[in-house]
Amino acid sequence: MDRLLVTLLLSLLSFIGIHAQNGPIPDQIASDTSIYTYRSPTLSGFAYLAEHFDDPGHFKKQWIISEAKKDNINEEIAKYDGIWTLEEAVKNPQEGNTGLVLKSKARHAAISAPLLRPFHFEDKPLVVQYEVTLQEGQECGGAYLKLLSLDPIHKDLKLFNDKTPYTIMFGPDKCGNDHKLHFIFRHRNPLNGSIEEKHCKKPKDRLEDAFKDKQPHLYTLIVRPDNTFEIRVDNKVVNEGTLLDDFTPPVNPPLEIEDPEDKRPEDWDEREKIPDPLAIKPEDWDEDAPAHIVNEEAVMPDGWLENESPMIPDPNALKPEDWDIEMDGDWEPPMLSNPLCAEAPGCGPWKQPLKQNPRYKGKWLPPLINNPNYKGKWMPRLIHNPNYFNDEHPFKMTSIFAVGFELWSMSPDILFDNLIVTDSEEVAKKWSDDSFEVQRARIAQENWSLWGQLAAYTIEHPWIWAVYVLIAGIPILLLVYCCCIPTQDKRDSKSEDREPLQTNEEDSAGIDEDAEVEEKEESGEENKEGMEPEEFESNEDTKVTTAVQPNEKSQAGGDGPRRRKPNKE
Repeated sequence: MDRLLVTLLLSLLSFIGIHAQNGPIPDQIASDTSIYTYRSPTLSGFAYLAEHFDDPGHFKKQWIISEAKKDNINEEIAKYDGIWTLEEAVKNPQEGNTGLVLKSKARHAAISAPLLRPFHFEDKPLVVQYEVTLQEGQECGGAYLKLLSLDPIHKDLKLFNDKTPYTIMFGPDKCGNDHKLHFIFRHRNPLNGSIEEKHCKKPKDRLEDAFKDKQPHLYTLIVRPDNTFEIRVDNKVVNEGTLLDDFTPPVNPPLEIEDPEDKRPEDWDEREKIPDPLAIKPEDWDEDAPAHIVNEEAVMPDGWLENESPMIPDPNALKPEDWDIEMDGDWEPPMLSNPLCAEAPGCGPWKQPLKQNPRYKGKWLPPLINNPNYKGKWMPRLIHNPNYFNDEHPFKMTSIFAVGFELWSMSPDILFDNLIVTDSEEVAKKWSDDSFEVQRARIAQENWSLWGQLAAYTIEHPWIWAVYVLIAGIPILLLVYCCCIPTQDKRDSKSEDREPLQTNEEDSAGIDEDAEVEEKEESGEENKEGMEPEEFESNEDTKVTTAVQPNEKSQAGGDGPRRRKPNKE
């Protein structure tokens, strides 16, 4: 039975393995590994900046590491001294495929690069796209990109710091359990020219996996001239909306506001309910009655040990040899529960317990009734907002001239790659197809194992779940089978014990200790019916006694007498 079950299990596993191995590999995972020979992506159109970080010479010319210091903080941590390098990925590396890596943690780091020419928010969309790989996960810190505002005062990128004005900030950020995908733009007030940050609403999709799976992820931001925006992660839309409706605080202030000078009238009554002025406290209402009184009917339980203390000193405790009375005070043995109280209902002085006072009613309060003077909740009147404006084109933001990473992170080895800033969604899509999608397909193929094939085969063939259930039930059947076999063996052994004893000649073959019995058995002596009982004496340590009853036949069908088995001491 056990061999049959094991054979069935192996057959099912072989069946699933063969079909899974022969199952189709997803389309994005090509069988020709030659396409994964790395080639740097090439532009299919115009881009303000396209950086694959594969050319160290170009990187040194294009990118500028900040030499600035933060204001109003300790000199030791004010410097932007984070380390930036070009390296291959730690996981799934490819020869020649390098990225910009922030090596240090708990340090301020800033690096930036100018655009080919400034981007002006006019009639073309802004598309920003780059890859992030949190190679050590992310404990607390950001990996966002800043699009720096065109400003002649802050054009020196060697002084790039947290105070450098930016137009848009976009990218992932995390601290603790707060996972964010920032999209912040700085809006200029058309009335007074003041700048205010507008924060995009949070995506509905969960973003936790991107912060802990240590895989490359592609972040894309598209802002269009019609004020719509779209945020994608790995080419999947996770957030979208309009600049006018989906930001906090809103771009345009309200038309009316509450009058700050309006005051509530003194006779304005906001109480919806009031105590009944006609209600009278009942005469029998005793406000001074206690909530609990002594239960006079209670009696001390039988067996209560009034003369015994619930806790007694430990009689086995000894004062430590190094005990100093002057420093430690008088030594007292530790207390332990009185063993006499363990079986008694209680120990120590007995007192009558308290019970609820039936006369207790507490403080009397008149019932509530509707307030005849109730006017509702007071609110100040609304007036025209003097700061109101209606900006119908928030897309027309401050022009940008550079991009930069200004970061602080508690996790090292953050890798950035394949950054592009363009005004064409098609150019950005082709750029990601030649870089991110190829890399993702390569990683997927390298991770494509038997378990992955089984998962894909199960999705395409739901009936295989029945096979899984059957396989899961086989161990249970084996367990039941193994538990039942010993029980049956025991029953068989008991049945053998109850079988009639064999003749002297057959039974004596198993007796080794008794030499005298063996000699008699070998000589072929047989007991006949009607013979007197015989006693066979063994050595000094063992005695075997055989009694032959007259006219008694063996249950096995023989004519020989029964004989008891030897008793061993």
